[in-house]
Amino acid sequence: MYAATTVDDIATAAGTTRVTFNAYFPSRSELIKALIDEQLNEALQRVGSPEHGSTAPDLVATVVDGTPEAITAWLRRTADSWPAIRPIIRAGRAAAVVDPELTDLVERWMGEAISEIEDGLTTAGRLKPHQRPFRGVLAMAQLDFVAQNWDRADWKLTRRDQMLDELSASWVQLLT
Repeated sequence: MYAATTVDDIATAAGTTRVTFNAYFPSRSELIKALIDEQLNEALQRVGSPEHGSTAPDLVATVVDGTPEAITAWLRRTADSWPAIRPIIRAGRAAAVVDPELTDLVERWMGEAISEIEDGLTTAGRLKPHQRPFRGVLAMAQLDFVAQNWDRADWKLTRRDQMLDELSASWVQLLT
């Protein structure tokens, strides 16, 4: 969809002109960057971080806590934001296929989330140092896949609560 969408299409859908669009965003890429850097980070309550670009302190704190209750509560809060974040992530990934300069942005954002898990594991002194980054990769890969596909997959889980219980159990195994 991104590949076929022009700046004129975007401006028309926004009820404005190309000139006005370009006053805010010099290109479609800049619009996607703004969506990821601003709206996605806001929806996920991420804040600026000198170490990682942006960070979600509540994810770090959840991993440090490490209890099944804390992990489940964080995943439930995150799942509540899926309707807001899913379209942004899907747009970013679709745009990255067509626009190589966006590939790094999408990967950087995922890397930041993985680093938060690693930071939490490090602070808690849990797992061996070489295990922490990959455990973050596995946890975020699970979360991302479920978040992006829950609405269109048939995993034989009849309720959202069942899906979150299974995801939580997996995270507890990975991170504790």
